[in-house]
Amino acid sequence: MDLTLTATHDVFNQAPPLTGVNLYAMNSALREAVVREGADFAQDWLLARGAELGSAEMMEHGDLANRYPPRLALFDQGGHRRDEVEFHPSYHALMAYLKQHGASAGAWAEPRSGAHVKRAAFYMMMAEVEDGTLCPTTMTYAVVPSLERDPALAKEWLPRIYSLHYDPRFLPAAQKRGVTLGMGLTEKQGGSDVRANTTRAELIAGDERQYRIVGHKWFFSAPMCDAFLILAQAPGGLSCFLLPRFTREGKLNELRIQRLKDKMGDRSNAGSEVEFWGAQASLVGEEGRGIPTILEMGTYCRLDCALGTTGLMRQSVAQALHHARHRAAFGRLLIDQPLMRNVLADLALESEAATALALRLARAFDAQQDEQATLLRRVLTPAAKYWICKRGPTLAAEAMEVLGGNGYIEDGIMARIYRQMPLNSIWEGSGNVMCLDVLRALAKHPRCAEALVAEMAPALGRDPRYDQCVARLKDALARRSEAEIRARSITQDIALAVQGSLLLRYAPSYVAEAFCAARLAPASSGAASFGGLPPGSDFGAILARAWPH
Repeated sequence: MDLTLTATHDVFNQAPPLTGVNLYAMNSALREAVVREGADFAQDWLLARGAELGSAEMMEHGDLANRYPPRLALFDQGGHRRDEVEFHPSYHALMAYLKQHGASAGAWAEPRSGAHVKRAAFYMMMAEVEDGTLCPTTMTYAVVPSLERDPALAKEWLPRIYSLHYDPRFLPAAQKRGVTLGMGLTEKQGGSDVRANTTRAELIAGDERQYRIVGHKWFFSAPMCDAFLILAQAPGGLSCFLLPRFTREGKLNELRIQRLKDKMGDRSNAGSEVEFWGAQASLVGEEGRGIPTILEMGTYCRLDCALGTTGLMRQSVAQALHHARHRAAFGRLLIDQPLMRNVLADLALESEAATALALRLARAFDAQQDEQATLLRRVLTPAAKYWICKRGPTLAAEAMEVLGGNGYIEDGIMARIYRQMPLNSIWEGSGNVMCLDVLRALAKHPRCAEALVAEMAPALGRDPRYDQCVARLKDALARRSEAEIRARSITQDIALAVQGSLLLRYAPSYVAEAFCAARLAPASSGAASFGGLPPGSDFGAILARAWPH
């Protein structure tokens, strides 16, 4: 009997890998925001970076850095402590790329109007590729304002921070071409309540700025950085210190790594627990002023949490749209199916709103001497971090569902993005901490509310749903009773109102209309799930804008 054998392993109806695209050229919302927020001078530079970051080579580096996580090397062959962390070569390649292009300090080393917006756009594109390397990059960027408080430390450390050279060698900082900085706040008994920290600092006799540190840190990010800002209890109260990996004599400092955290995501980056056995450290600022000193660093880290999540959102949407344009089901491409178009357009809408808010916030960091920008920054930084980082995991889950089983496996990027998403919501203060910081900013600086109102005012009269949202928010800000209980809804409404203002003023009308309908109408509740845009929405235009093929 003759049998005709038909191969069943031919692959068809599958999307090709999403590589070889320019991450900047394909992102209309980002390009427009960069120009709008004052970094139009960087368009060509960002276009070049977008091509590099979207390449197959960079995407592979991101995959390998996470597939082969760091390894702890505590001792050498003879039993001497090493306290080193070893990384895959792809991790170092990504770190070198970030350092080379100024992600860690370029906005400080070459200050100009729009410098922080330029960096923000680059940072967001890097987040689409790999996020673990952004942790030490963020901390190196964020430490600069705190170190500037101490002229001696600034003179010693800032030139190394500003360097565009990444030097992974485990050597004293004075022998290296460039350095990275980290931080250590959290202790096992305190968490966000850093005033409960028990780590102690004792003054070294004969030197009024040098201390010995004894204690621990429960979460100590990127332990292979060259130095860290930490908090410890000094005689004058909780204080901030710069603790290097090597002493001034060139010996390994008494910072002992206990273990690397086995994290859900962020696999390429080493998170650790450490103990200090009399480690040498320099006082930063004044004794007893540790929290104000280090909070400035935290503010810049919070900006990066919003930026990083926005980048992850964008890559999630790109993956979903790319898949839907290649995958057919029930006789049609997914992109042509009405309900799928609604879901995809809603995801794209969320990504664009996050992009607009994140870049507007970055511009507030550019205007360091502007009082209005400072007031807005105080209240909008925790609000943007809260809302963008809260929306991130939900968006990633929906985008993963578009890819189906292909999104859930480790061969692609979606599983890694999904695991990464919750981190930025936790890092530098979880949701409740952000909302309480919003209330604190409004109470401590009453003019913050005025700055918010001024930011929202130009869009009034353009859409009744927006006008009603702003009226509700103004009423909530005026009522002090039960403010803490309502802090989450107030913070959410601040973020949504600013997003609505930006989209109504600057986005195409079909984007603004859909946003107001899905996010600002009283019954929308900020869109608890995706795929609920009203039938009159211009799905085709929204999708073409989000993925302009």
